[in-house]
Amino acid sequence: MVFSSFVFLLVFLPIVLLLYYICPGRIRNLLLLIASLIFYAWGEPVYVLIMVFSIFFDYVNGRLIEHFKNKNCPGKAKAALVIDMCGNLAILGFFKYADFFIGNLNTITGAGISLLHIALPIGISFYTFQTMSYTIDVYRGVVPAQHNILTFATYVTLFPQLIAGPIVQYKTVEKELTERKVTLTDFSEGAFRFSVGLAKKVLLANQIGSLWDTISRLNQMSVATAWLGAVAYTFQIYFDFSGYSDMAIGLGRMFGFHFLENFNFPYMSKTITEFWRRWHISLSSWFREYVYIPLGGNRKGLARQLINIMIVWMLTGLWHGANWNFVLWGIYYGVLLMIEKLFLLKWLEKLPDWVGHIYTLFLVVIGWTIFAQTNLQQLGAYLKTMFGFGHAALVDSDFLYFVATNAVLLAALVICSIDFCAFRNRRLPEKERSTVYEAVEKSKGWTIVKPVIMLVLLVVSFAFLVGDSYNPFLYFRF
Repeated sequence: MVFSSFVFLLVFLPIVLLLYYICPGRIRNLLLLIASLIFYAWGEPVYVLIMVFSIFFDYVNGRLIEHFKNKNCPGKAKAALVIDMCGNLAILGFFKYADFFIGNLNTITGAGISLLHIALPIGISFYTFQTMSYTIDVYRGVVPAQHNILTFATYVTLFPQLIAGPIVQYKTVEKELTERKVTLTDFSEGAFRFSVGLAKKVLLANQIGSLWDTISRLNQMSVATAWLGAVAYTFQIYFDFSGYSDMAIGLGRMFGFHFLENFNFPYMSKTITEFWRRWHISLSSWFREYVYIPLGGNRKGLARQLINIMIVWMLTGLWHGANWNFVLWGIYYGVLLMIEKLFLLKWLEKLPDWVGHIYTLFLVVIGWTIFAQTNLQQLGAYLKTMFGFGHAALVDSDFLYFVATNAVLLAALVICSIDFCAFRNRRLPEKERSTVYEAVEKSKGWTIVKPVIMLVLLVVSFAFLVGDSYNPFLYFRF
């Protein structure tokens, strides 16, 4: 079940919301838990057992860590943490990377071991990282262990962000798991945020994704067409994942949770370093807090810092998928970030902003091209075409046709990628700056205009869903 399906929009969500608001507050977590398990089991009921095991496994380990720390047994507490980490990584590794490992072993040794062909449980990368962050934070003393297993299970299974994030750390919702209140303002803002996310997904990501799908299937293309396809995917993955995050944040708000932002107009970045502060913020924060800093961060000299950056980015690449293109993608960004750390950031600071924007977007488009092509031979051929190697023409009729038929869509994508509040914020002290959502909420007449805009977005989105069979969610495979 996906957020942009009619089953979710017209059946599941209305029923859950109705039951949630009429039931007593003391059983709302139980209702959310049952609803979340049904939501997850809709597509793959067998894999609910893996999630249930993860819940009990991490709950018990969290309690053990707290118990041993209270008994002043740091060695046993650390052992419980190590067991928890190894168990979670073993589950993730088996389901996500077993065939990848076997396939590469067969290639290297000729062993001929049969692949397991295990289906990847949806969202396993997200909820595994969430439960790992919980036990690590209990070990660090950041949060106390959750003693109510029902409350903990609700955190792990919470359907708004269960299958494609954002990665919600326990410490950010600890209080709301037991003491949340849902106001009319929360519901209103959440519903509007959800409608914006749905429109991003259906009206923007799906439409430009169809163009990328068409171009990527061409046997021959010009240099311009190849770049147009790469740009199309660049927009698709942003509005697909950003739209999903908006829907998750909006749904959370409707149920009384305030999830942290996951995107901050990344295509306005002037450096790759800034880009990764703005893109998939929850994942970047997770790797920084639980991998980069424990490795030493920037505290042990430049050489160690560069090594830590590369380790983090190779892991980030692998987190996204069990294919060599993801490893290559991680190395690509690791190298770019190391170069910026060594000298390039200082150079870019002295140049006009537009130079940094062009530099960043150029490299980001190449990065998403690597990300999109899981077949390395196809990736190599596509990159060769993009850079004019071979016999590809510079421009062809396909390019002119695609641009002419998608001009309005491309213009809309560019406009929706811009944070217009940033231009206003430049003139304000940092404490007075606002996000685009905050600025809109404070504007005059917004209470009148908002319901109208929300209704229009929902109606148009539904109309597109009725007539459009192309409705993937890119991050489901991770």
